[in-house]
Amino acid sequence: MLLVRNASVRLLFAGQALYWGCSIIGITLTSIVGARLAPWPALATLPLALLVLGNLLSVQPLSLFMQRQGRRAGLQAGALFGVAGGLVSMLGVQWGSFAVFCLGTLAIGAYQASSGYYTYAALEAVDPAQKGRAAACVVAGGLCAAVFAPPLALWSRNLLATPLAGAYLAIAALAALGWVVMARLREGVAPKPAAGGIAAMRALLARPGLRAAVVMAAIGHGLMILVMNATPLAMEVCGFSAASAAYVIQWHVIGMFFPALFSGTLVDRFGSRPVAAVGAACLAASAVVALSGISFTEFLASSLLLGTGWNLMVIAGTTLLAESHAPEERGQAQALMQLANGSVAAAMSFASGALLTGVGWTAINAVALPLLAIAAGLLFVRGRATAAA
Repeated sequence: MLLVRNASVRLLFAGQALYWGCSIIGITLTSIVGARLAPWPALATLPLALLVLGNLLSVQPLSLFMQRQGRRAGLQAGALFGVAGGLVSMLGVQWGSFAVFCLGTLAIGAYQASSGYYTYAALEAVDPAQKGRAAACVVAGGLCAAVFAPPLALWSRNLLATPLAGAYLAIAALAALGWVVMARLREGVAPKPAAGGIAAMRALLARPGLRAAVVMAAIGHGLMILVMNATPLAMEVCGFSAASAAYVIQWHVIGMFFPALFSGTLVDRFGSRPVAAVGAACLAASAVVALSGISFTEFLASSLLLGTGWNLMVIAGTTLLAESHAPEERGQAQALMQLANGSVAAAMSFASGALLTGVGWTAINAVALPLLAIAAGLLFVRGRATAAA
C-alpha cells in the first residue's frame, strides 16, 4: 500500500489528520462562539469567513516561500500560525472579545493554507501513475480526525473556566504536534520556480483542462464550506444540542474522508471527469435531502452526502490539475487552485451566516443547485474536448 511504502506520504497523512482535527473542532464550535460574541446575528459566521480570508492571504506567499525554502519550512511555518491562532482565539473567548476572537481565526487561516499544500507535496513524491492514490492517501488523514476530533471538541470545551475557551487551546496543541510531524518531512520535494505573476496565471487558465480543474474544485469546496459552516448553527436554531451537532459534523467528516480509501484508485483507473461527475451528483443529492426537512436524520444524511461529494470533486480536480501543467509550473498552478478555493470559500463562509439569519436554511441549500449546473457544464465541455482530441 502506498501509505505504508512512502515515508513522505505517511508524514503528510499524519499532518492532514492533525490539521483536520483543528478544523473539525472549529467547524463544530466557531459559529456558535461567533453567535455568542458577535454584536449582530448576521456576523455569527464572520470568524469562519476570516479564517478563510487568512487562507486566501497566505496561499501565494506560502507557495513562493516553499519554492525558495522547501516544503518542510513552509509547512512548519503554517503550523506555527495554527498554534498562535488557537491561543489568540482562546483569549478572545476568555475575554469575551469578538475582535480578538476574529484575529485568532484569521491566523488559523494561514495554517489552513499550508495544509492545502500537503496533497501537492504527496503528488511530487510518487510516480505519475500513482498521483490519484497519493492525493487520496493524504486526504484520508481526515478520516482519523473524524474519529478523535468531535469527542475532543466536546471534552475540551469545558477544559477551562470559560466555556468553549479550552477547545481553542486544543487547536493550538494539535497544531504544535503538526509542527513536530512536518519537521521530519524530507527536503527536496519543492518544485523549482518558473516565471510567475498575473501573466503566468492567465496563461494557465487559458488551458481548458486546468481551467476545468480549478473551477470544479472551487465549486465543490465552496459548497461544502457554505453548508458545513451553517449546519451547527442551523441545528442549534432548530433546538438540537451541541452534542447532536458534533455527531452530525463527525459523520460529515467521515463522508469527506472515507471515500479517499477508493476515490484515488477510481481516478487512476477511470479518469478525473467521471469521478467529478459522481461527486457533483452527491452534492446535488445532499441539497435535495436538506430541502426535504429539518429532522436530525435529514441533517445527518445531507451532511454525509455533502462530505462525499466534496471528496470526489476535490480528488478529481487536484489530479486533473497535475495533468494540466509542466513540472516547472507547479508552484503557480497549485497557488492558482488554492487561491480560487480560498476566494470562493471566503465568500461562502460569510454568506452562510447572512443567508441563515436572513432567509434561512432552505436558501443555503437551494444555492447549491445552480452552481452544480455550472460544474456539470464544465464536465460536459471538458469531456467533448477530450473526445475530440
